[in-house]
Amino acid sequence: MKIVHLLGWYFPDSIGGTEVYVEGLCRRLRAAGHDVRIAAPDAHGVAPEHYEHDHVPVFRYAIPAEPTRAEANHRVPVRGADHFYRWLASERPDILHVHSFTTGVGLQEVREARRLGIRVIVTCHLPGLGYMCRTGDLMRWGRYPCDGIAIPDKCASCSLTRLGMPQFAARLSGGIPLTLSAGLGMLPGRIGTTLGMTASVRAFQALQRELFDLVERFVVLNETARRMLIANGSPAEKLVLNRLGLSHTNVIRKPPPDVQPTPAIVRFLYLGRLHPTKGLTPLVRAVVAIPRGVAFRLDIRGPQIDAGSREYAAELQALTGGDARVTIGKGVAGHDVPALLAGYDVLLCPSTWFENGPTTALEAMAVGTPIIGSRVGNLAELVEDGVNGRLVAPGDVAGLSAALLGAATSPASTIDVWRRALGQQRTMDDIARDYLVLYAA
Repeated sequence: MKIVHLLGWYFPDSIGGTEVYVEGLCRRLRAAGHDVRIAAPDAHGVAPEHYEHDHVPVFRYAIPAEPTRAEANHRVPVRGADHFYRWLASERPDILHVHSFTTGVGLQEVREARRLGIRVIVTCHLPGLGYMCRTGDLMRWGRYPCDGIAIPDKCASCSLTRLGMPQFAARLSGGIPLTLSAGLGMLPGRIGTTLGMTASVRAFQALQRELFDLVERFVVLNETARRMLIANGSPAEKLVLNRLGLSHTNVIRKPPPDVQPTPAIVRFLYLGRLHPTKGLTPLVRAVVAIPRGVAFRLDIRGPQIDAGSREYAAELQALTGGDARVTIGKGVAGHDVPALLAGYDVLLCPSTWFENGPTTALEAMAVGTPIIGSRVGNLAELVEDGVNGRLVAPGDVAGLSAALLGAATSPASTIDVWRRALGQQRTMDDIARDYLVLYAA
């Protein structure tokens, strides 16, 4: 079987959870005898590019760094997508497996694949869940977990706060009647974006319905996402739950707490993208709120350090106020992640958006390191509060501070108890096996 995986970014210029997931899946599909390819847009490229990554051919098609509003909203194909369409027609895979919804990857590309007679499967790695959430984070006003029910005026007002509009003004703008919003949305610039947001949300709902009409199956990574999609009218028979698993094969569980108890000076770790949605700002604020006489360590590490993450790291460093308990270290290579996680006592996942993973949480639990995280998305399904970790409300500085303080001052009655309750985790082998059944069907 020939399978093309289409996603919004790929190695070597981007290293994130989706890329690692696709890389691991491709490795196992190849081992099972299947022919696999990768395709991804490149907003920094000037021409189509072909190369190999991990023995898999990769095709990158150049798209503009500054798309038009129609391109960004998936109303028209993005400039440069025609190169992908021609490449797809020449490759003629049995299945196009879509992993992202972003500029250059979306409904336009699904339509083209179906026109060519190619069957399409979608896996949602990000909280937008296709075109369901207009903001893409499933957080009401950017602060609270959303119930996931998409209503045009509700979602429009929430989206407008992301553009810097005060909440009261966003409510007024979001309440513009749909027919009027559709006309005003044709105005150029920020005014058209603002006044047309309600119509834009309705347009995204239409895109979501068409997407479900076109795809064979729509794969989600947790039960919460499945329930939200069904509540919004998505057909349950097309939804498939394929939970995340470990991508690494070098996972070795550390000795149990009865053999190797947690040390008196607890070592906390954040490992992931240095980005505000990951909750690093409230995390640092929670740490500095703990009296400095309480001894512990917090190391903040990322998979890669680029210009954006360096700038954010500098902001976080300033926020520490010189607190020596916090260090922001260099990037971590993927193959070093399991050993790194095993060397810490608690992994922190303080995300302030809906998490479909994160994969690092699964890896930490597999090596015997429990989680303190946000009660949002898949984290609320992975962690049983007080049993194998601790959960707090996303962005809750006081709650996070209390959780850290409790673990740092009483590791035997918190961390060691959590460690004993950590079970076995799924692996990428399990994920690939489920996909092979799905592809065959």
